[in-house]
Amino acid sequence: MKLLMNPLALRAGLLLLTAIVAFGLGLFLIRRLRKSLVPESESLNYAPLAAEGLPVHAYHAVIQQLKQQKHELTTQRLSERRKAKASDSLSSTILANLSCGVLFFNTNGLVRQANSAARKLLGFASPVGLHAADLFRTANLRPESDSSGSRSSVGQALAPALTGRSAVRGLILNYFPPDGEGQGESRVLEVTASPVLAEDASLMGTTLVLTDKTDIERIRHDQKLRQEISSELALGLRSSLTAISGYAQQLASSRDPERTRQLTEGIAGEAAQLDRTIGSFLGGARAATTSS
Repeated sequence: MKLLMNPLALRAGLLLLTAIVAFGLGLFLIRRLRKSLVPESESLNYAPLAAEGLPVHAYHAVIQQLKQQKHELTTQRLSERRKAKASDSLSSTILANLSCGVLFFNTNGLVRQANSAARKLLGFASPVGLHAADLFRTANLRPESDSSGSRSSVGQALAPALTGRSAVRGLILNYFPPDGEGQGESRVLEVTASPVLAEDASLMGTTLVLTDKTDIERIRHDQKLRQEISSELALGLRSSLTAISGYAQQLASSRDPERTRQLTEGIAGEAAQLDRTIGSFLGGARAATTSS
């Protein structure tokens, strides 16, 4: 009884009772909090799975689309390569069968490609790697190609095309094969050079086309020679006929036997001259026909 009446004991009891009540209340609150936290944790555990499931499927779909696009691009690239090869093969076949010589020069003026006709016309087994100045060092410009006399070499004439400034057309030159070194039979070549420009107007190279005009020039020369011969022949025939006509007129009015004899001999001489002139002309024509 004294213990219960003791103030210290009362205080200790109250503190103990308060502690017990607080402990019980705390335990109760903890259980309530645990019950409320478990559904939230479960929702948090399951919600990301549902949220993450959609991006994964979308990611796989994107990957499939990228793979399909890559396959389409690869197929398109292979198709373009096949088309490019077919185009190159067709171009090579066409160039190989052309009678004109075709060369391609790079930006430094060196031959990068030449077809068989170009190699045959120029007399090189392979002109690849040669500079234009070396390629045409045995050639000289014909007068009709350089009427002004401002271009002293073929290299200077081709410079505008090789540097990309402008095309060069109708260039006629006498070309001697390299084995002749300027001696022997030459070829008459017509040269057309055109620069090849990219989309940005930069120079990619120069194409050069060679056309053999040797036979045409020979025919032209023969025709000119025949015209000269024909003119001389016509002049000779006219002179002989004029002389014969004069002799005939004198013969008709002459009564002198000696004069008649002289006029007759003159007519016979002019007739013989006509026969020689015509025979020479016919012989030259036959020889020209046989040689051609």
